[in-house]
Amino acid sequence: METNVVRILGIDFINKSFNDVVDILEQLISSNKKSFVVTANPEIAMYAHEHPDYKAIVEMSDIVVPDGIGIVMASKILKTPIQERVAGFDLTVRLLELANKQKWRIYLLGGKEETNKKAIANIASRYPQLQIAGSHHGFFDWEEGTVAEEIKASKPDIVFVALGFPRQEQWIAENLPHFSKGLFMGVGGSIDVLAGEVKRAPEFWRKMNLEWFYRLLKQPTRWKRMLALPRFLVQIVKVKFSESPK
Repeated sequence: METNVVRILGIDFINKSFNDVVDILEQLISSNKKSFVVTANPEIAMYAHEHPDYKAIVEMSDIVVPDGIGIVMASKILKTPIQERVAGFDLTVRLLELANKQKWRIYLLGGKEETNKKAIANIASRYPQLQIAGSHHGFFDWEEGTVAEEIKASKPDIVFVALGFPRQEQWIAENLPHFSKGLFMGVGGSIDVLAGEVKRAPEFWRKMNLEWFYRLLKQPTRWKRMLALPRFLVQIVKVKFSESPK
């Protein structure tokens, strides 16, 4: 039986197709609603499971999308299958396409200064009809609050926050109350792809659900982060057995 959300390790993931999720976000932006979107992969889900403060932030978001084949696998193990993976990068690109069509204003926060500039230049070139409300690199003093004020003054429709988890979600949660509208979404490493500094896995790897392995081959230093996946699946199996009839 299909439900709108699937609960995995205490997190409610939206159970909709990619296109349905995009439609929901388009409606939120078009109606000037304020919204907070988390793109959660197994690493984020596991971090939330182990850090209650961060889990509370994820829980306060409006939508959590299943960004990672590991989340989809877990939903099947738990017999509450999610329709499909909603990749964070694909969602970012689709939102940029919509922004181009609707002439929305976007703000990009995060990354190194040069990376941020490259990403903005590429976005402006590929999507000439959207409006660049502004941008700022990710190395700033949170306590000053000047960046949040600058973003608020720019009146963006979408704010992409590329500070890496858990910082990007923490920043959104802390500053969201100061805004009256706009979609806020953590995009992590997507900024590196938008800047052209990192290449996304070819379509073959993505179709085989091996994008994570391709990234590991290209960036071997990610191996420590990848350890979250087996730990996540072990936790899912524990949940599965704890819920099984005795």
